[in-house]
Formats: sequence, C-alpha cells, structure tokens
Amino acid sequence: MNQPAQQKQTILVVDDTPANIGVLVDFLEENQLRVLVAQDGEEALERSRLMQPDLVLLDVMMPGIDGLETCRRLKQDSSTAQIPVIFMTALTDSDSVVAAFDAGGVDYVTKPIQIAEVLARIQTHLALRAMHSQLEVQNRLLQQANDRLLQAEKMASIGQLAAGVAHEINNPIGFVNSNMGTLQTYVATLFGVIDTYEQAAVAAPEVAARIAALKAAAEVDFIREDVDALMSESRDGLLRVKEIVQSLKDFSHVESSGFGPADLHRGIDSTLNIVGNEIKYKAQVVKQYGDLPMVMCAAPQLNQVFMNLLINAAHAIAVMGVITIRTGWAGQWVWIEISDTGSGMQPDTLQRIFEPFYTTKPVGTGTGLGLSVSYGIVKRHGGRIDVHSELGKGSRFTVHLPVDPGARDAGMPSALPAHPAEGALP
Repeated sequence: MNQPAQQKQTILVVDDTPANIGVLVDFLEENQLRVLVAQDGEEALERSRLMQPDLVLLDVMMPGIDGLETCRRLKQDSSTAQIPVIFMTALTDSDSVVAAFDAGGVDYVTKPIQIAEVLARIQTHLALRAMHSQLEVQNRLLQQANDRLLQAEKMASIGQLAAGVAHEINNPIGFVNSNMGTLQTYVATLFGVIDTYEQAAVAAPEVAARIAALKAAAEVDFIREDVDALMSESRDGLLRVKEIVQSLKDFSHVESSGFGPADLHRGIDSTLNIVGNEIKYKAQVVKQYGDLPMVMCAAPQLNQVFMNLLINAAHAIAVMGVITIRTGWAGQWVWIEISDTGSGMQPDTLQRIFEPFYTTKPVGTGTGLGLSVSYGIVKRHGGRIDVHSELGKGSRFTVHLPVDPGARDAGMPSALPAHPAEGALP
C-alpha cells in the first residue's frame, strides 16, 4: 500500500540579487524543500504573513529595509514571530553576529555560501522547530488532562460533601417530621381540653365569663384557625427540604463511581433542584420531556454537564427569560437540548467556547472550564455537543449520547440523529 507523500517544508529565501543564490535554490529544491524567493524586506514580510514558511533564509545587506530590521518586524508580528530566521552575511565580526542574534535570528551562515552547510543548518532548525511544536502540543494535552483531573477531584469532593450533608440533614428532618405529628396531636388535645372546660362552665356564669375573657385575651379562636395553617406550611417546608436532600443524593451518586444504567430525566430534575435558586430569578424553566430509555453512563458526570449548561443559560439572560429543556430518543441515541432566550453569542465566541480557560465572564466570576469539562465528559461517553446561537435571540446546546456506549459501534449511524427542534431557536 502506498504511503501518502509527506508535505514539503517551505523555505523563504530573501536576497536582493537572486542570481547569487540560484544554485542554492536549486539545491534546496533537489532536497525536497519548497522554495519561495523575495527580493527585499517588504516583500519578505508580505510573503511571510501570506505563505507562513517553515524557515526564512535572510540576507543582511539589502536596500531599503535591511535584513536585521526585517527580522525584527517578523518577530513583532504574532503571525510570523515563531518562524526561525537564518541570516546570510559576509560580515563575520563579533558585533555583526551579536546584532543578528539580538534581532531574533536563530543562526547565520557566511558568504560565499556553502550549500551543504546551509542545508545542514536548515534541517537542524526545522527539526528543532518540529520538536518545539510537539512539546507545545504535549504541554497542552498535559494541561488539559491536569485540568480534567482537578475538576474530577473537585466534583468527587463536592459529591462526597453533598452526600455527607444530605445524610446529616436527613436524621434531624426525620426527628422534626415525627415530632410535627406528635405536636399536632398535643395541640388538638389542648384545644379539646379548652372546649371541655368551656362546656363545663356553662352552669357557672361567673366562671364562663372568666373563661371567655381569657380566651379573648389569648386569641384562642385565631390560634385555633392559624395553627392548622402553620402546621401545613411546616410540613410543606419539611417536604421541600426532603426533596432537596434527595436531589443532593441523586446529584452526587457517590455510591456509583462507574458506568451504569441511569434515568437522565431524574438527573436533570435533581440538578434543577440544586441550581434552582440561581435560575428562579432569571428564567422560567419549561420542561418538554420525551420518552427516554435507561442510558448507560456515569450519572454524576452527566449531572455536572447539565449543571454547567443550565447555569450558563441563566447567566446569559439579562432580564426574566425562558430556559427550555427538551429530550428525545432516536434509534441508539438520545438527545438533551437546553436552550435559553438570552443574549446569544458572536461567531468568533462560538468557535472558542469549548477551549479550556476561555470565558466571556468578568474576571473572577468564571474559570472558563465549565464547557471544556462538559465537552470532555460527553466525548468520553461517545457523544457530542452541538451548539446553535443567534446574537440577541439566545443559544441552544444539544447533547447527543449513545444509549449504550459499549455497543454504539454496532449500530452507530453515519450522522447522529437530528431532533424536531433542530434549525430554529424557540
């Protein structure tokens, strides 16, 4: 089987007398290098910005902008600053050599040119540049892996904390709930005693008058009516606390460290309970759930994705708006869509939202890791996140997930299924 041809590396040779370097150009091309030629500094700057050569071979003595100034301008331009520059010069004194390095050159060759030496120096610096690029890529990968690890540890700690808090709250809630029932029985008994006293005092007008005066002063009739409402409100409050505790347990899932079948609707609902206080003053939440099967996943990780998307949706809304959550199922794939009526995003922002540390929020209010971590979680589940945004209208994030990541290759469609809302924001 034929291997694909390796792309030739490009060398820009800058000399005001091309005839002087004709042999060099031919030699470089014979050694599988692509050669561009510029005759002065201005042309060299323009060609470097346009063609992005892998290395510049630059004459020092040229009319107009000389080689040293040309190199300085290349290094000042962010689009060309990383291109290595080798000077060609007949000046060999120490001051000239130092000036060449100060201008940003990585090496120099003396005239008359020794073409074998030039080729060796070019290959050396091309190899160094390739290694530098590889190191940058590896550093980025290591940084991203470290960020994911730190975020995973953070979420694990939060999950353990949430589970611990839920456990600690659950016990006193049980006591209070039990005592509320007993208290209601006691109050009913006391009112029964008061009614019995009142009935017994009918035969003694003076006692009856005294009891009536005491009841009026103590507002017993009002208390009798209000205590039922107070008890009902207290029970509703306890029920709400129990729901929050259950949501904390569902959100943390500390007992489930790996993949397992999960109800995504339950995960979304528990996440809504957790972030409800952040959302309720910014948006009305509309849920349009479809039928979803149990999905093989790491539920706590997906809950983190839902949390990030919901909080971002709330932050995108300046005044009271709407956050809509839709879900659906097609074949071996499910989708979860979270859309908002917020400010939307510029196209250049849209292209960078999944980059680690990229954020449009003010300094100190966002880490820029939420969407990057969410992207990584969904990718590790074998899915993807689609984004559609219109400036001034809002954004829509759609998470596509396989029902069973372990079996997705067997039935994976060539294109993931679209859902009914694809195309327009609500």
